[in-house]
Amino acid sequence: MPPPIEVLEDFDDEGMDAPLASVMAFNANDASGAGGLAADSVAMASVGVHSMPVVTGAYVRDTSEIVDHFAFDDDAVVNQASTIAEDVPPDVFKVGFVGSPHNLGAIASLLSDWADVPVVTYMPDLAWWQDDLIDQYLDACAELMLPQTTVLVGNHSTLSRWLLPEWSKARAPSALEIARAAQEYGVPYTLVTGINLPEQFIDNVLCSGTAVLCSEKFERLEATFVGAGDTLSATLAALIAAGTELTEAVTEALSYLDRSLEGGFRPGMGHMQPDRLFWAHGEDDGLDFEESDEPFPFDLGPNETRH
Repeated sequence: MPPPIEVLEDFDDEGMDAPLASVMAFNANDASGAGGLAADSVAMASVGVHSMPVVTGAYVRDTSEIVDHFAFDDDAVVNQASTIAEDVPPDVFKVGFVGSPHNLGAIASLLSDWADVPVVTYMPDLAWWQDDLIDQYLDACAELMLPQTTVLVGNHSTLSRWLLPEWSKARAPSALEIARAAQEYGVPYTLVTGINLPEQFIDNVLCSGTAVLCSEKFERLEATFVGAGDTLSATLAALIAAGTELTEAVTEALSYLDRSLEGGFRPGMGHMQPDRLFWAHGEDDGLDFEESDEPFPFDLGPNETRH
């Protein structure tokens, strides 16, 4: 028999309040582990914040492709979120793919009660979905979610097609032009990723509606990855929640994503996935991560969140 459990009758819980910032993530479950709430939770844990995942539906997918998606009822989504939010107030909201216009509307209504809390919205590539459902979802997101979004995150091609559908110039729109289009819906900041540059480089640019705030260039990797966008947006949300100034948070999040992609792995027969726990595998980069359960050492600094 196991030994009896000792009851600490005089346990002193003074000072035991959770010191971690909290991020509420609205996203779908992804059984492949590539994106969705799996990506959100691991990336946020790497930053060292508390993740509160709200399941909005589930992908049916393998490591090669998304086959289908089943959305939760909007009441089920809101009940999850409102119940825990009354107990653990979120410091940041992260909104990924939530499956339906009804869920977007319900989440937007809930976020209106937390108007002072930053919102990071990530728009993934929805090319796997039916065209009519894509159009309905994008329209609802523009009307309902973007007016409450603090930072919009998305790939250059995805955001261009969505926000500038009538673009007719021979050149591709710049990140600043995409950010101006997002600002028309009320978005103050837009992080545009995956901008093609010469010599196998890609650029990632944070803009307001009037200026480029920062940019980070990385060498393009040959492999095809899934889950990068959720990883980046979740890390950014977590860093903002931890008190990091926005441009610094973007730089740190992009660096974390780059390291995750460099250490990427192929768990099945399809695409590569980011290794969001690279920092726990004994990386030799001047830091000793071997047998460490400490999160990736982000340089959070003493800054207060500014959004």
